[in-house]
Amino acid sequence: MQTIRAAVCREFGAPLSIEEVSLRAPETGEVEVTLDAVAICHSDISYAEGAWGGTLPAVYGHEAAGRISAVGDGVTGLAPGDTVVVTLIRACGQCPSCAGGRPTGCETPVDNDAGPLAATDGGPMHHGMACGAFAEKVVVDQSQVVPIPAEMPRDSACLLACGVITGVGAVVNAAGLRAGQDVVVIGAGGVGLNAIQGARIAGARRIVAVDMTDDKLDDARDFGATDGVLATQDKPWKDAKAAMGRGADAVIVTVGALPAYDQAPRYLAGGGRVVIVGMPHSGERADYEPVILAATGQGFVGSKMGDVVIRRDIPWMVDLYRQGRLELDALVSGRWRLDEINAAIADTNTGTARRNVIVFD
Repeated sequence: MQTIRAAVCREFGAPLSIEEVSLRAPETGEVEVTLDAVAICHSDISYAEGAWGGTLPAVYGHEAAGRISAVGDGVTGLAPGDTVVVTLIRACGQCPSCAGGRPTGCETPVDNDAGPLAATDGGPMHHGMACGAFAEKVVVDQSQVVPIPAEMPRDSACLLACGVITGVGAVVNAAGLRAGQDVVVIGAGGVGLNAIQGARIAGARRIVAVDMTDDKLDDARDFGATDGVLATQDKPWKDAKAAMGRGADAVIVTVGALPAYDQAPRYLAGGGRVVIVGMPHSGERADYEPVILAATGQGFVGSKMGDVVIRRDIPWMVDLYRQGRLELDALVSGRWRLDEINAAIADTNTGTARRNVIVFD
């Protein structure tokens, strides 16, 4: 066991504490990655607030990039020194979901209470989202990492682990948006901006962003939105439809606010679908009229992590980045040290940040 620094959640809703924790060596099929950067995702914040329950103490963080520093037995295609993105998508490759090409839905359970982390006194430490990346190093399954070019900035590259693949994938994979179709993206935060980029890359005709402030709508236009609508209006779907001249073929909901889910079907054209990406708190509910969905051929679908296959989709997105067709650098709104993580989380909670990133020396 080695000792590393990590940001530990010991009480839901309380600040994280910077502590030394123990990290075991990689076992069969695992790799150790020394991290250069990890982004703060709202899912990490929700877990730390207790929105979805879980075991404490815990180390969260799941949107990371760094260099492989050790490998366990049976690891193939990866070696110490490789630069990689680290994701939470842990796929067994054998269950029906993995075999069917949907590794984000892997059905093989993982006990993250018995992961590679422990307290320095030998006590338990939950391995949050099978990553535990609010730390100097991680040990993860080899299926969770993807090699990237060594020269790629790590603070930009780490965003490919979650926010970018979730937003782009929701449009390209889950919605199956085709060139010439129209899309509404509700929420112009980190994931929403990437859904907008995904729609632009897919060749959407009109891309309408919906958010609470003019500043966020300006951001959305910078990333490819053709139109912006304030969600604070009485019936924002009317302005969205006016901008498109019709209803949307797809509505991508990237926020966890319930009013967005109640209103989402109102933006749709006949035959359109709502793609649910944002994560409301457990127990929260939205209301719909099923008869309208049946009569108009509309539908809802959930999208976890953009339904990506990371060894296929991340290299594609890296190539788009290198061509200048996918923006990553401008998504980073702040760079912070590990001991500044609580300030970075507070800044994220203001709703003004695109993505705050913890960087390691």
